[in-house]
Amino acid sequence: MELKHIDITRLSVSSLNMRGTKKTCDIANILPSVRARGVLVPLIVREVRADSVGSGGEESEDGEHAPTYEILAGKRRFHAALAVVEEGGGIEDLPCAVIEPGDDAAALEASLIENIARLDPDEMTRCETFTRLVREGRDVDSIALTFGLTALQVKRTLALGNLVPRLRNLYRADGIDAVSLRHLTMASKAKQKEWLALHDDARATAPTGAWLKSWLFGGASIPVRAALFDLDGYKGEIIADLFGEDRYFACAEVFWTAQMEAIEARAEAYRDAGWDEVVIMATGEAFHSWEHVSCPKSKGGRVYVAIGHRGDVTFHEGFMTAKEARRLERGETLEKPIRPEVSSTVNAYVDLHRHAAVRAKLVEDPGLSLRVMVAHAIVGSGLWTVRIEPQKAPSDAVAESVENCLSEALFDARRRRVLSLLDLDPDTPTVTGSDPDGQGICGLVRRLIALDDAAVLRVLAVVMGETLDVGTGLIELLGEHISLDMVDVWQADDALLDAVRDSEVMAHLLADIAGEQVAAENGKATTKVKRGIIRDCLSGSNGRVKCDSWVPRWMAFPASSYTPRGGVGSAARSARIAAAGEHEVEAEAADDTEAGTEVSDDIEVDATLPKAA
Repeated sequence: MELKHIDITRLSVSSLNMRGTKKTCDIANILPSVRARGVLVPLIVREVRADSVGSGGEESEDGEHAPTYEILAGKRRFHAALAVVEEGGGIEDLPCAVIEPGDDAAALEASLIENIARLDPDEMTRCETFTRLVREGRDVDSIALTFGLTALQVKRTLALGNLVPRLRNLYRADGIDAVSLRHLTMASKAKQKEWLALHDDARATAPTGAWLKSWLFGGASIPVRAALFDLDGYKGEIIADLFGEDRYFACAEVFWTAQMEAIEARAEAYRDAGWDEVVIMATGEAFHSWEHVSCPKSKGGRVYVAIGHRGDVTFHEGFMTAKEARRLERGETLEKPIRPEVSSTVNAYVDLHRHAAVRAKLVEDPGLSLRVMVAHAIVGSGLWTVRIEPQKAPSDAVAESVENCLSEALFDARRRRVLSLLDLDPDTPTVTGSDPDGQGICGLVRRLIALDDAAVLRVLAVVMGETLDVGTGLIELLGEHISLDMVDVWQADDALLDAVRDSEVMAHLLADIAGEQVAAENGKATTKVKRGIIRDCLSGSNGRVKCDSWVPRWMAFPASSYTPRGGVGSAARSARIAAAGEHEVEAEAADDTEAGTEVSDDIEVDATLPKAA
């Protein structure tokens, strides 16, 4: 290393400088000293090679190019000197320690060492610099030796490089705590982006701290030390927590498959060793010592296997229940447990293969699949949960109106016929949720297999009706698709008219039923008077012409509103359905146009063909 004084115009900040070339730097604390005394501490620089800058520097008096230098450490001193020059003050050539050119890794090390000695860099800056050193060929051990750190400390710093840039910037801005950030180093890029989406969503809460670790692993984080199996043969991914003592299983499902196989193998070993019974308890079920007493293997003691939610397994050897112990004290004989023919692993093997075979054949039989699906919708299963639409009404008047309407009478008649098909009591309130003979889904599938396709479809139609969600866009879509005219099934009643309290809306209803002239003549009348006129028109009383076919805009298909104020659920849903339909039509039209263009290039159209009607 050579010490020189170099003209400030021949210096520039290197891209390898740990502080970077674009970032502004705080020179407030050193500027007064540089103004008064100049730069005293040498900058660390290296000569810029001629092939990297073109001309290789400014031309000197003797015609040769004067070399230029890049600053590896001393950016703040350099900028303070520039500030003095800009202020009009004089500045002497800057003292510089010139290192050998060409070794980027050495240059990075020099920058980092000098900067650490003078102004502690933030954690992210150190990470970025270490990462660049690795790219330049330095390994973890050499970096640790150079900077007086342990290999683990270097790995922890490098782990921060696994974070997406936005997370690193968020940490720099104190937008995320250190513990949460370190947990996120164990997450994939996709999982990190998912966390950021939660962080940005004002309606959501992004997990932090211990909750974040649980969120990353899809529940309880399972440490590697919990495994009973040999990790060398484990096929799943293991994630190291460089900021903690543990490593974790990335996929709980893969872990539990391997862990349960190991538990079963240990249980089998206990049985082979002469233990009459090995009780594998349900995951999370605690073994309570006060409910058990010690009992040796020779007297019928068991092995209890307690499994924790975080994968930990405890084998409690030589116990029986306190109740059984009291029976033995009374001289009673306990029944010796019968060892099962096959282990749980064999049972799982058999079940999975039989399941695969059945469903492979089931997809070839749509009729049978339909019956099984209908049975699932009626009875449910471990994988299916179907709920009946409760048709909750805000008042007794509305509930009575719906219960007594023609549509409900028609649906109830259909339901009774389906109940009869299934040999159920006609007064059973719903088909969905019923169990004809108490045999669950199997009994119902047998009944459906005995019915022809038309009958099964009638059952399906009623079940669909019972589970059709009220107040959704699906109602609007289906009503428009089947061209439903509410005039055929609905008549205005007091439950609706009494619920309308808005004077402007009542005026619109009056114009609908009695005409614009009557509405205008009664424009200043009270809502009660307008409601009375509407009732007279609907019933044809008090000299009014009877109106038999009135349906308010809210109830028609498609629905609309009377005022621009909004708040009409059916109208808003119809508008969304219409907008979606228009978008599809436009897309189809564009596809048709494009397709038509393609066809016209290859097919000669016969002009004599008649146009489609």
